[in-house]
Amino acid sequence: MNIIAQIRTDFQTKFGVPRQSGLVADLQAQIVFTPEYRNPDALRGIEGFSHLWLIWEFSKAKREAWSPTVRPPRLGSSARMGVFATRSPFRPNPIGLSCVRLERVELYTPQGPILHVLGADLMDGTPIFDIKPYLPYADAHPEAVGGYTDQLQSPLLEVDFPLQLLDKLPQRLQASVCGVLAQDPRPRYQHDPTRIYGMAFGGFDVRFTIDGQKLTVIEVEEIKK
Repeated sequence: MNIIAQIRTDFQTKFGVPRQSGLVADLQAQIVFTPEYRNPDALRGIEGFSHLWLIWEFSKAKREAWSPTVRPPRLGSSARMGVFATRSPFRPNPIGLSCVRLERVELYTPQGPILHVLGADLMDGTPIFDIKPYLPYADAHPEAVGGYTDQLQSPLLEVDFPLQLLDKLPQRLQASVCGVLAQDPRPRYQHDPTRIYGMAFGGFDVRFTIDGQKLTVIEVEEIKK
């Protein structure tokens, strides 16, 4: 398959990326097309849709071999499920599927057409194979059952982000980073309240601890290039 675009997000590493798209609605991203596909005609009519499906590559999770069972992170470190009953990145074909909100379209920029989207769960630079419109009459199923994931819903963390630290971030990042932290970016099996975690986000290193349902940010530093 041809890579048609790459997405630009504030996630420099996998740590902190939401487990599914749409969980943090404020996350901003831009889809920038590769030179071969920088044709405004290819986007004709897309502005009429509120949401899009992205088909993309788990470019940082490729493996030579595949396993019929995987360990979903939210089930802990020991429980295994069939790979086709999960959204694990470790698949026979490392393909992901995400639904994002289309914020606006820029057809003419020095980089060609750019799609500005919200709620993406992708690392910066993730390759995109295809973009399709989300169709409410066909794609929305309110009666759908979520299998074992229906039992895994957990409350959001309480985020204590001291104002003097929050102000170190550009205003456009502030709501997004709080939303990401509230999702609890830790691996499910880690519960040490003294452990300090670090998340690279938007060019900043955000360091925090988690005790019970409370996350406390203790340091914010700009990442030097």
